[in-house]
Amino acid sequence: MTRLLVLIMGAMATVIFALVVLVILPKSMLSQLQAPPQLKPPSEQELAGRSLYISNGCIYCHTQQVRDPSFTADISKGLGSRPSVPEDYIHDKPHLLGTMRTGPDLFNVGARLPDRNWHLLHLYQPRALVPWSIMPAFPFLFRHKPKADPGDKVLEVPKPFAPGNGVVVVSEEAEALVDYLISLRHDYPAPSNEDQKEVQP
Repeated sequence: MTRLLVLIMGAMATVIFALVVLVILPKSMLSQLQAPPQLKPPSEQELAGRSLYISNGCIYCHTQQVRDPSFTADISKGLGSRPSVPEDYIHDKPHLLGTMRTGPDLFNVGARLPDRNWHLLHLYQPRALVPWSIMPAFPFLFRHKPKADPGDKVLEVPKPFAPGNGVVVVSEEAEALVDYLISLRHDYPAPSNEDQKEVQP
């Protein structure tokens, strides 16, 4: 009985220690952080695109974090001008840091690739732009119609990848996803401790 009691108490102590170190302590340390003035809250359209980004599994192949240059080549590869900091994720609930970089990091994709048409074509058929890409195509985010109606945004698709007839029309979902991707730009200077002290009451 004594050994069982020691085992239970040891297990409880381990759980409590992990709770304090991994949850309570980080939450208390980060709760006072403020969003940098250049980081705007997402719009409803960008939030809709973010939901599509999650539901279509983009989070499984793309990270959203630029790592420290002392042990990675993220900055020299052009993924960002500085490492990510906690303030960059103030508006992200949940954050989408990611764990596997099968595709390129998207933390600054809005700064690297601000062209909407590039993103739309890349979503429709990635190999139309990057022949060696292993990214899946997302043609279901577009509509194939015999002809465009007034107000339709037609996607210009290169001949080898275009449908045999008709046109490819951009859907609201595709537009929202591109809005989200273009909003991913963290090219402002990283906030310093002095900046945080200034904004605190």
